[in-house]
Amino acid sequence: MRKLLMAAVVALGVGSVAQAQSQKVGFVDMQRALFATAQGKKFKETMDGEVAKRKKELDKRKGDLDKMIQDLDKKKSVLSEEVMQKKQMEVQEESLKLQKYFAENQMELQKKEKELSEPLIEKMRKVIDRVANEKGYSMVLERSGQNVLFAQKDIDLTDAVVAAFEKEK
Repeated sequence: MRKLLMAAVVALGVGSVAQAQSQKVGFVDMQRALFATAQGKKFKETMDGEVAKRKKELDKRKGDLDKMIQDLDKKKSVLSEEVMQKKQMEVQEESLKLQKYFAENQMELQKKEKELSEPLIEKMRKVIDRVANEKGYSMVLERSGQNVLFAQKDIDLTDAVVAAFEKEK
């Protein structure tokens, strides 16, 4: 009985290995592919511009708050306790406004990034599907990050996907 069970396990294992060997697997570095395309470069340029514009306004507001704090520190020895408390409340209110402004801008940037990137990613996925099917791949993995620790260069479909993406209108 035990020998029969071992034989079954070995047979299943050999069958799985044979099946796995017949599968063609490739990978695509999505981030590299996206930013290698003209549309991806335009997306990055747009987002970088948005970030720079908002950072400039944020830096201005932070500078104004820092100036308020410095002015308060310089005048604290001559201000009455009541006036000092009022000024401290104003500084605290401005600090909260700045934090709120920062959080709102972060959310708006994330929303804009999602809005601009979704059609680009969807188009890239369709191109990957088409390229993988044309080249006979049964599975395509995403290379970015730690998902694929090692892969031979000949199964990297990134360049082929970028070229196919650029050909599409």
